[in-house]
Amino acid sequence: MSTPRRSLPPLNALRAFEVAGRQLNFRAASEELGVSQGAVAQQVRLLEDHLGISLFKRMPRGVALTPQGANYLSEMTRAFDTLCKATAQLHDRADAVTISVTPTFATKILIPQLSELKLALPWVELRTIATESVSDFDRDQVDIAVRQTRPPFAASQEAQLLFRHDLVLVASPHLLGNDKRPLTREQISRLPLLHDAQNHWPKFFGSVGTLPGAVFNQTTLALDAALAGQGVAIACRALMQADLDAARLVEICPAGFSAGSDFYLVRKRSPHPRNSVDAVWSWALDHWAVG
Repeated sequence: MSTPRRSLPPLNALRAFEVAGRQLNFRAASEELGVSQGAVAQQVRLLEDHLGISLFKRMPRGVALTPQGANYLSEMTRAFDTLCKATAQLHDRADAVTISVTPTFATKILIPQLSELKLALPWVELRTIATESVSDFDRDQVDIAVRQTRPPFAASQEAQLLFRHDLVLVASPHLLGNDKRPLTREQISRLPLLHDAQNHWPKFFGSVGTLPGAVFNQTTLALDAALAGQGVAIACRALMQADLDAARLVEICPAGFSAGSDFYLVRKRSPHPRNSVDAVWSWALDHWAVG
């Protein structure tokens, strides 16, 4: 005996309803689908006629879901997510999550823990953008960002503090030799200084002039030079914690002033976040947040 064919509404109508329901705006839905606003409205009306149920309340300024529409939307979103996951598995492709971080964060924290992340989340393909500039979530297609910033945050963004930007002076123990710490400013001034784009040294010494020393465009390069015994760097303690714990670097003294910003994990708010993004977000908070 043959199995009866499933009686389904038109798939284009279901897709239009799912997007319009998430956006609660036919114009925004038309932009996501790449069709006209009238086409979205027509497909939604076709679905309502097929079901014999009103899914939206039409109001003077926009639309709202009916109770039946809200329940149906929840199921449709789950169904489309399942289709996307099945298609990715069919092509044997991991679910990609793009994270934007600073080069120093990438070098000192993210890269050393990549194998641990892969072991915990084997189905996730992590794509990393390492840049000093602030990535745009939409333009750069970024899912999660680690940003050196401070509140307030946009209402469209979710943010969690990872760690404070606690500045300290560090150097290789081979450079310092038997000098007892903390060193005085006069002692530090006689050591080679390593400068980066943050330019903290004038503030540390209370100087307005140019100070001698090698100059790097990224903090991670200044820290590499410090590890090689080339001089003293100023940077965030949390970014150097592994090197401090392993005694590859030693803390000379606190910088004595605030950087004016801290490190936050940030992402766009979404009513239906992808499971892979949620998984990376939770893993990052568990492994990177201090305190």
